[in-house]
Amino acid sequence: MMTNRRDFLTGAAAAFAAVPFASMPAMAQRHLLLGLQLYTVRADLAKDYEGTLKQVKAAGVRKLQANLTMSGRTSQQQRKLYDEMGFIWDSIHAGGDALRANLQATIDEAKGVGIKNITCSFPLYPADRAVIMKGPTVDDWKKNADAFNKIGDLCKKSGLTLGYHNHNLEFRKIGDVLPYDLLLKETDPALVSMEMDIGWVVAGGADPVAYLKQYPARYSSVHIKDLKNEGIPNNNMKMTSAIIGKGIIDWSKVLPAIKKSGVKTAYLEIEEPYDPSPLGMVKASFDFMKGKI
Repeated sequence: MMTNRRDFLTGAAAAFAAVPFASMPAMAQRHLLLGLQLYTVRADLAKDYEGTLKQVKAAGVRKLQANLTMSGRTSQQQRKLYDEMGFIWDSIHAGGDALRANLQATIDEAKGVGIKNITCSFPLYPADRAVIMKGPTVDDWKKNADAFNKIGDLCKKSGLTLGYHNHNLEFRKIGDVLPYDLLLKETDPALVSMEMDIGWVVAGGADPVAYLKQYPARYSSVHIKDLKNEGIPNNNMKMTSAIIGKGIIDWSKVLPAIKKSGVKTAYLEIEEPYDPSPLGMVKASFDFMKGKI
């Protein structure tokens, strides 16, 4: 853990977010259905959507996370295809103007195709991505937290849930402030849950197990991701991915922490560069995870 978080949440929010790790009903014996974030195989989907999905299914994938528009397929086209192929699809990633300017339309479209969760995949403010990459200010992060609360409230009123997916930008300290901790403090647990990307937390120099133990109820989903010990820690969106089990993450510690937390869903996601290939890494990673998650 990079900074002290003990004093962050108070009142009802604190009672929810700081549920003792050992008291969570999810025990280490619990098993999660491992899905796939289709971002991993987006280039293959663009070439042969159905053929790629057949290979994904052959690798053992039964649950998907995607965008409302994915490699040229609309949400309606995706729903039809995933249902025909026997995939579960109830969570999307969204960001940018889809959540800043067109939120109700995004919610309506998501509900229309049976989506239950919208996860914001990147900070919404500043709106200029280049400025985000240089480093948002503390006020920018507070603006994001406020926006997530408002978006989460509208999602809840519409029967959906809202999550936030981290990268390693959130672990770039601004004076004494760690943005990831600020988001935990300033978002309402009743409106905003966290989708922890294990690989990006490690790439940012933080400890995913420590967060899962301290805030077990804040996490509803995780991204399973491994990486090599190359150029880390950093806070500028860089990592060298590894097949799960071939990188630096100690899954014998991470997986029990996930299972003892409030996490309900796990998705494999792999970043570029791919070695040997996206589909090859998916198959090898699913093979490693069999019987473990």
